[in-house]
Amino acid sequence: MTLIRRSAPLALLLASALALSACGWRESRINPWNWFQKEEVATTLAPKEGYPEIADDPRELVASVTKLEVTRSQGGAIVAATGLPPTQGWWGADLLAENDGVPVDGVMTYRFVVAWPNPGSPASQRSGRPESREVTAAAFINSVKLAGVRKIVVIGAANQRAISR
Repeated sequence: MTLIRRSAPLALLLASALALSACGWRESRINPWNWFQKEEVATTLAPKEGYPEIADDPRELVASVTKLEVTRSQGGAIVAATGLPPTQGWWGADLLAENDGVPVDGVMTYRFVVAWPNPGSPASQRSGRPESREVTAAAFINSVKLAGVRKIVVIGAANQRAISR
């Protein structure tokens, strides 16, 4: 009787020692030290088709640039331009930096682009007052780039506006 009582804990001890010895192997899945150790690194986050080029942008230059302002802000400056398209309904206004946003000879140049209104929409048929057609776009220039900028130019289809220091 005492032999059975002593052999049960001994058998349990041997079984647990055998099970825990499997945890010592490097590639064992039951070893908790190996959990969450395999890391996969993606080579790229770019889409398979690639990023669209600026040339693929269907927007066109705004008819005319009517106002240009540069406002200092924390960490740089905000360039805001107002443009006047030929009719109402133009949308998606944006200032696209030329030369990958790098100033050339101290000149930072932006193209003021807008998207066509929905063809056949009532807004695209109305010209209305100039104030009702205005669109505004803005861009931020950080202080590092701003240090090398002496002049900012915004280009429209019929004109361009510039502001200097």
